[in-house]
Amino acid sequence: MSAQSQPLAASAGSGVLAEAKPSLTLRRWLNASPARVYAAWTDPQKLAKWWGPGTPDDMLVADLDVRVGGDFHIGFSYAGERHDVHGTYQEVVPDEKLVFSWFWKSTPERVSLVTVRCRPDGDGCMLTLIHEQFFDEAARLGHTRGWTASLNKLEAYMAREA
Repeated sequence: MSAQSQPLAASAGSGVLAEAKPSLTLRRWLNASPARVYAAWTDPQKLAKWWGPGTPDDMLVADLDVRVGGDFHIGFSYAGERHDVHGTYQEVVPDEKLVFSWFWKSTPERVSLVTVRCRPDGDGCMLTLIHEQFFDEAARLGHTRGWTASLNKLEAYMAREA
């Protein structure tokens, strides 16, 4: 769905209809408990083993202050360039849910919102990732590719560490 065909939503308090910003939702069943999946998102050493498009050697920084109001900074190199993402944790429910703001150092004015949910599902965990309030459709498409690749790596990491 293109940004132009997104449904309209009322702007808060304005009574004016505004175009909804693009978002994405990805779901992935993982062969791991919600506690193990949550730890993979909140332990910098574990995060470095699956995050981003490259290898663990490409991870340059993973600073995670996992508490409401705490900040994170993740930096990695890819294709010869450094990429840094920042944000602030808005909701932290151990082994269940993380909600955090998200912006790239290169475009700090483009703040979006990420929600990660971990729910028990049979012998594993259903992870749901929702990334909302993208600047435009191109940003949504790029993040869809990035998150899909990272979740593939998370799935492989969970299988190796089982």
